[in-house]
Amino acid sequence: MLSVLSHRTYRHLFSAQVIALFGTGLMTVALALLAYDLAGADAGAVLGTALAIKMIVYVTLSPVAAGFASRFPRRSYLVVLDLVRACIAVALPFVDAVWQIYVLIALLQSASAAFTPAFQATIPDILPDEGDYTNALSLSRMAYDLENLLSPMIAAALIGLVGFHWLFSGTVTGFLVSAILVLTVTLPSPNVGVSEPPLKRILKGMKIYLRTPRLRGLLSLNLAIAASGAMVIVNTVVIVKSYLGLADADLALAMASYGGGSMIMAVVLPRLLSSIGDRTIMLSAAASLPLCLIAFAGLVYATPKAQLWPSLLVIWFLMGLATSAALVPSGRLLRNSAQAADRPMVFAAQFALSHGCWLITYPLAGWLGSVAGLTGTVIALALIACVGVVAAMIFWPAGEKSVLVHDHPDLPRDHPHLANASGKRHAHLFVIDNLHASWPDGRP
Repeated sequence: MLSVLSHRTYRHLFSAQVIALFGTGLMTVALALLAYDLAGADAGAVLGTALAIKMIVYVTLSPVAAGFASRFPRRSYLVVLDLVRACIAVALPFVDAVWQIYVLIALLQSASAAFTPAFQATIPDILPDEGDYTNALSLSRMAYDLENLLSPMIAAALIGLVGFHWLFSGTVTGFLVSAILVLTVTLPSPNVGVSEPPLKRILKGMKIYLRTPRLRGLLSLNLAIAASGAMVIVNTVVIVKSYLGLADADLALAMASYGGGSMIMAVVLPRLLSSIGDRTIMLSAAASLPLCLIAFAGLVYATPKAQLWPSLLVIWFLMGLATSAALVPSGRLLRNSAQAADRPMVFAAQFALSHGCWLITYPLAGWLGSVAGLTGTVIALALIACVGVVAAMIFWPAGEKSVLVHDHPDLPRDHPHLANASGKRHAHLFVIDNLHASWPDGRP
């Protein structure tokens, strides 16, 4: 898996991702503690609202930003957005009111909504080999898990030395170093679709996504992942601090348990994907998420508080394993469902629609935690996850092929769709599902 790091451009981008996510991980812990400092037992509701604002920004701005991104050099685009995020993060340590959290999160995540899809769409452009790309997806998953594993551990150590407000300085540093690393490489900026109006490109990405059966299944899986993930991200601070009465360091340990499970799965998954299909792995993993939630609800109901702590760590670890197994292959599905020209828009559609699922579950997890109690919240989110898994099984047909042999005798030899046929007129191979949804006339 690590062999892909021999590619210099990817190595620098991966390093930028790790460092930026490390800073974001410190911000996640600090933001949870800041919300608890300002709102006490209502911290879950405050954090849930802040994360809902983040999701609204992602859902509304990411497709729009992707529609305009092709008009700018990709490297400059990413660097400027990193610098914008660093400038906004400087203000976080000075927050002393809940409304200020909401405003700064909205501004910072607006820049992230433009940055992340463009960054994700760059990786398949620089790693055309499927094996390399699969390894890159696993490494990317591991980078995200650093937010839940290493950064909380370091945060736990730093909290005792400098206080949680200073953790935000790590966020600023992460964005600045990320910008420097992106500047050290040359990134492809495909001059494709630049002449198209941004609105047309936005709609094209959504059209391809929603017309592709496996991507509709992926969207359903995103709902299951969001339901379980919202329980972890929003309510862990309430469970650890208020329900169990534990310390700040225990909050970091709980998040590290979740991230550790995810990281272990990311390491072993490339080998599993070489022998087991994406659909089998993703659906099986997603189906285990509501089971974990139901098991935790039973433990909350039947287990004394003093004995719940080790069970929480185990279940969070198992949910981390399942979440990683369901998420890592998603990049392969996106890459195999669109031409390179349309890939940034499809990634942006996935970014927006998947975060739309989080937009539902984040506030639900926070608000239910305040009014329905812990057991009721866990059961409600488990039911939502079950709906997502069942829908994915229906939308994503079993035995679906990602590569189809097909022909277009009505097209001229120089048509772009026949470019991969090496000049051959008939029976060319092309990675496709509902690829033709991207054609303006919608021809079959």
